[in-house]
Amino acid sequence: MMKSPYSTINFKICLLFVSLFIGNHLEAATTYTISSFNESVIYGDVVLNSHSFNTHERSTFMYDSQLEAIERGLTIVHFQAGNNFEFKTFDTYGSKEDVQDLLDVLTKMIQSKATFAILAHDSAAAQLTGYEKQISALGLIQLSTLKGRQAYVMHNTKGVISEQINDNSITETIQVNAQIGGKEIFFPKEVYEFEPSSDRYIAHAGGEVNGVKSTNSKHALDENYKKGFRIFELDIIETSDGKLVAAHDWNMWARFTDYTGTLPPTHSQFMKQKIYGDYTTLDMDGINTWFKNHPDATLITDKVNDPIAFADAFIDKKRLIMELFSVMAVEKASEHGINTMISQEPLLSIKGDKVNFLKVNNVKHVAVSRRIIASQKKLMLQLRDAEIKVYVFNVNFDAGKDERYVYDNELGLVYGMYADKWIPAMKSKN
Repeated sequence: MMKSPYSTINFKICLLFVSLFIGNHLEAATTYTISSFNESVIYGDVVLNSHSFNTHERSTFMYDSQLEAIERGLTIVHFQAGNNFEFKTFDTYGSKEDVQDLLDVLTKMIQSKATFAILAHDSAAAQLTGYEKQISALGLIQLSTLKGRQAYVMHNTKGVISEQINDNSITETIQVNAQIGGKEIFFPKEVYEFEPSSDRYIAHAGGEVNGVKSTNSKHALDENYKKGFRIFELDIIETSDGKLVAAHDWNMWARFTDYTGTLPPTHSQFMKQKIYGDYTTLDMDGINTWFKNHPDATLITDKVNDPIAFADAFIDKKRLIMELFSVMAVEKASEHGINTMISQEPLLSIKGDKVNFLKVNNVKHVAVSRRIIASQKKLMLQLRDAEIKVYVFNVNFDAGKDERYVYDNELGLVYGMYADKWIPAMKSKN
């Protein structure tokens, strides 16, 4: 059947209205397309948040809905074609070597006409002294004058350098042309080899149970033992009548149990409560019974800093590792043959040769935040080479930095992690 010419005209008019309607909606989107006859240019929003030491807030950047929290110093974010990016933090507070590395890579990036941003976190300027002329020669005039506890943001997304300094915080949203920039890599990913082993994974607060974290409950121990964990961390605190029990802190415990009485509770009050109405709380009798029934399981303690009293209360000192929070407690544990995991703060406070101190005191385990390992890479490698096992906590604290991320990117540099959940990749060969 022959089509009417009027039908063809009406069809084209309809197409025109549809395309105009779609175009209006695309224009309002965060990432949008500007069209011409031969090309489309896609822009993505980047949010840069720089916080100085004074704010006690975490500096971050977000690109293509991916949020990244950064470490102390200056972080370079390199924008690549296709909404890809890479970034690296340089500890310009504590390392002259990092300052030189920063200047070397900035020189290469500027020569390559790369699109990038810089933002500061915490105290970023201490080691920049003496490099002012080199920094200024790169066109980073304000960075060359940065003071110790100032926020700083720089980018060159419009083809020229833009800089800001503030005594507290800077938040800036910029747009990056996702189609400009090459695929050149300035920060190649470092791959660390390691042998899979179940002792690389500590079930954080007993591990996640039915999607709930930090219960420190018998149910958490049972479920995560079945999944494959053999090392279990429990937070140990005291009731009002001096009994040791497993709970992260009393305010969290009260929320978990809907307890409305005085805090801390008595031991009797603690034992009457259920976590979320379902999960069994643990006192020392419960902890000892569980570990007696699981002779291949090891306990890591958190919160408690009296190694002798707890070690005497636990069923098997050979299957006990105590995270301790002062040099004095570490030395006391060493004198009494108690297995120790030194925590981050006392580790970093040790003057001189940290590895030697740990060896003298027979410390074979270390606990640090995964947020510091990039800036403490040299120390992490020293500990690894000395066969001292470093476990990272703060897994799942930052967007995208979950168990799988740590497994893929950080194991090998550090020995293991405090994990909320078991993932298939953690299956051991042994």
